[in-house]
Amino acid sequence: MKEYIVLTRTNGTTTKGAPFCKLQIAASSTDKFELAVWDVPETSGPKVGQKVSFYAIRENGNNKSAAGQDMRLLGDAPEDDPLYVLLPHVVKKELWDDCLDKLVAFCSDEKLISIIQGQRDELYEKYKTVPAAANVHHAFKGGLANHTYEMLHLLLGMYPVMPYPIKIERCVLAILFHDWGKIAEYAMTGDGTINTTEHMYLLGHVYISAYRLNNLLKENNVDGKEIERIVHCVLAHHGQLEFGAPVVPCTQEAQIVSFVDNISAKANVLENTASMEYNRAVATHVIKG
Repeated sequence: MKEYIVLTRTNGTTTKGAPFCKLQIAASSTDKFELAVWDVPETSGPKVGQKVSFYAIRENGNNKSAAGQDMRLLGDAPEDDPLYVLLPHVVKKELWDDCLDKLVAFCSDEKLISIIQGQRDELYEKYKTVPAAANVHHAFKGGLANHTYEMLHLLLGMYPVMPYPIKIERCVLAILFHDWGKIAEYAMTGDGTINTTEHMYLLGHVYISAYRLNNLLKENNVDGKEIERIVHCVLAHHGQLEFGAPVVPCTQEAQIVSFVDNISAKANVLENTASMEYNRAVATHVIKG
């Protein structure tokens, strides 16, 4: 039987109250997919980094599933196992710092620079413990750090070649805080399982993030109009109302933040979808190679 490594795990319950887990598993860099494993309680079954195999995997349209009794647990993958390298790893702090150093060099607003510099270390330490999503993109411990870094790095590549002026400080701050609310939305267990909290449904990460950034800027006596422009970038980062944005981007900075968020998220979706598998997040069958 083919062996896989568990990349992510989330727990769920069917409408009839039966427990299951949703796994993202991989046998190679091009053979990754998600499947639901039925009748697996939260306290049992595979954890992230463990190897598994299946006697049978069922396909129903675009969905894959297996019965808990058809799954074999094979133990943790050692570091010299070829499957181990498939596990996602958090971006290194020196890369995070280098990217922010280069972005700050383009900034001119000393008050906003001071806020960026004052928050960068704390945000990295928090984000390296949190996923960016439960199963769509960057769904692993530290995924929020990687997603945020990718957005900052994309901005770093775009800004020098843009032929029109923008206030890059707004973009940097909005990117740093656009998903801050996911600290409240997600809770990680010791075995790497991702659980959602009531904050996701009561408030949502867009509001929580905007509220946090708004208060931080006020505490630092940033001008009210400037606060409005920066917080707008956070509120609009999903791009469209139907995608959960309370407002659509109506400034250049907000559009840029929304674009780099979309690029980072969808590139990760494509990377983690098996060839010829349909993925709803990109609304197409993914072709590899």
